[in-house]
Amino acid sequence: MTSDTTYFGLLRHAETVWNRQNRIQGRLDSPLTETGIETHRRWGAFLASPVWSWDRIICSPSPRTQQSAHIINESLGVAIETVEGIREQHWGRWEGLTMEEILATYHDMLRLGEQNGWDFTPPAGESRSTVLERVSDALTSCAERHPGERILVISHQGVIKSLIYTIENRRFLPDEPKLIEKNRLHTITLRNGSFCADQYNIGLPEAG
Repeated sequence: MTSDTTYFGLLRHAETVWNRQNRIQGRLDSPLTETGIETHRRWGAFLASPVWSWDRIICSPSPRTQQSAHIINESLGVAIETVEGIREQHWGRWEGLTMEEILATYHDMLRLGEQNGWDFTPPAGESRSTVLERVSDALTSCAERHPGERILVISHQGVIKSLIYTIENRRFLPDEPKLIEKNRLHTITLRNGSFCADQYNIGLPEAG
């Protein structure tokens, strides 16, 4: 890896109570589940294996990502840096609601909004295009501070989607085939100001 290429591993935070309830978190938060904690301990062991090498971890300020990063870092033992720009998408008035509640009350608004692709914006929330802009700026700034490093990013599904969907020229429309799986590691690079794909959907080895 040359000094003009920075390598990022993208991993979502551990499962939370609200994830299990299919409830929108956004800027809000809920505790990690025991399953989530144990899974991230396994991620830590896997990411500390000889096939990987990490210089630091960056994570969003959300408590769920902070805790997830520290769980993984029990195995890695690297510097951890909090980066405001990689927070989850702000879901406005829909935060704290389940998807079933949103569909029941805001069905037409949600379905019409989804057709806007990158401009989809929850009421009083943040558009996907705005998320992409701030996340791209945050990782570019990180690469300028730490050129050529291998950086593990503990963030959110919306953040990860925004980066990978723009690399793959996705329109962010509901009829597009699924591209990334949850609880998977995705790796990308940043070189000369451009993000490029490396590997998507890297799973944990089977336990035992």
